[in-house]
Amino acid sequence: MHATAQQEDNTSLHGLIDIEHYPINQLDGQAGQRLIDECRQQLADDGCVVLKRFVPEEALARLERETERLSPKAHYNQTETNPYNSDGDPDLPASHPRNRFDDRTNGFVAGDCIDDSTIIRQVYQSPEFQRFIAAVVGMDEIHEYADPLAGLVINVLREGCQHPWHYDTNEFIVTMMTRQSHGGGRFEYAPGIRSPEGENFEEVEKVLDGDRSTLKSLDLQPGDLQIFFGRYSLHRVTPVEGDKERHTVIFAYAKEPGFIGRPERAQRIFGRMAPIHEQLLKEGMQRSDNLQD
Repeated sequence: MHATAQQEDNTSLHGLIDIEHYPINQLDGQAGQRLIDECRQQLADDGCVVLKRFVPEEALARLERETERLSPKAHYNQTETNPYNSDGDPDLPASHPRNRFDDRTNGFVAGDCIDDSTIIRQVYQSPEFQRFIAAVVGMDEIHEYADPLAGLVINVLREGCQHPWHYDTNEFIVTMMTRQSHGGGRFEYAPGIRSPEGENFEEVEKVLDGDRSTLKSLDLQPGDLQIFFGRYSLHRVTPVEGDKERHTVIFAYAKEPGFIGRPERAQRIFGRMAPIHEQLLKEGMQRSDNLQD
């Protein structure tokens, strides 16, 4: 029974992922282990893995059409936000990162708008893909979000949209670009600038002041897969230029089953809450670490 399910999953990914160069369906073999080792080394070096042309050209055209079809469902919002998506603190200096706000304007297609027939949903739910991601980030297993809005998301950036310096709420994030803008939309990050033990506000303030000595910048292209430790690396997407939207699929996984994002974050990003968020808002929820969000 298990072997049959695994075989069906491999078939479903056939043609959607460049298995020849990225043998994620053969992780127990020599080629698969070599791929994992290379990815882990990249993560150890700077907290980020980029697998160029992870999706073959023929599948990429389908993916682009898919996100183009779904992009009108994106909820756009504009807000002034600090790197922690939190309120400012009047007891701290104006220069403190908690009090440094910038424009965030972008759109997100929520997960409940992306049905099971889509390629991106098939990849997100694939046990082989999940096993590969778990191996790369050094976990025994990873789990799809229980959050119906934030697990699988399409980020849509049109001209002038940007995502300023911020952290992700989960420890790592997996993304796949499906459409690049004419200009701008560059991904920049400060690898491992904070940790569960501390915020490192002093170094964060330097980045916000324009110090680029610790920054890395990526020239992502459609079909590239990125695995990123965004909970500990400050990062941003620079303003998009031109009339061509930038589309990126976000595959969000958690270390434990049942992960649900903060209700207020769902309201801010998607313009609404799911019933589970409304329930949690009434009951209250606690995070397992003390980092700012």
